[in-house]
Amino acid sequence: MYSYRWQRARIGWLRKHPLCAECERHARVTQATVVDHIQAHHGDTQLFWDRNNWQSLCKHCHDAHKQRFEKSGRVFGCTESGQPVDPSHFWNQP
Repeated sequence: MYSYRWQRARIGWLRKHPLCAECERHARVTQATVVDHIQAHHGDTQLFWDRNNWQSLCKHCHDAHKQRFEKSGRVFGCTESGQPVDPSHFWNQP
């Protein structure tokens, strides 16, 4: 799947979406270098090529946050006020 076709698609995506989506959610501006699959494709070629399932991330966010979430199912970190960013954290429940 990660072929020449993917490399061309990846470069085109990053040209159109040059900033890290995760950093933008936290009011930071960081150049993206990774095209991430929002939902893990697990070899499903249709999901792999679905551009609605792509997001731009910087290497740090991809390696630190995204992969940790995929392994644990939890979002780590907190806002500047100390509120956990994980929507399923008990402090964020009504």
